[in-house]
Amino acid sequence: MVHATQGATPYRVDIVAAGHALIADEPSENGGGNVGPGPFDLVLSGLSACTLITLRMYAERKGWAGFDISGKLRHRMEHKTHFIDREVEVSGVPDAAGLERLRDIVERTPVTLALKPGFTISTVLRQTANAAGAQT
Repeated sequence: MVHATQGATPYRVDIVAAGHALIADEPSENGGGNVGPGPFDLVLSGLSACTLITLRMYAERKGWAGFDISGKLRHRMEHKTHFIDREVEVSGVPDAAGLERLRDIVERTPVTLALKPGFTISTVLRQTANAAGAQT
């Protein structure tokens, strides 16, 4: 459950999500106070959290030691179409088959599936050098 309120400060929204306090705002160039992420930054945050958590769960089920993951997401709009560019870097994937399986899973995370009707999401998933120095 999320509860949001807006007071006297223009565009600032105080949010309580599952008992956790958040602040959303617009950047100063849009008239906000820039005291928190904007609405699309929050959307990207949810997608990145879901992506990383889902892939971590898979790696744990497979028993992959040394698995590490990070992501960078960007929202852009062109001709009234919303795009999300998602880059995911992993290390500790034992083989090419595992990397391909992660590429399949990343396209089917719950938040990815929920956002696809309104966003064009492009994903690049690559493996970075791990402790053994391998790179795929």
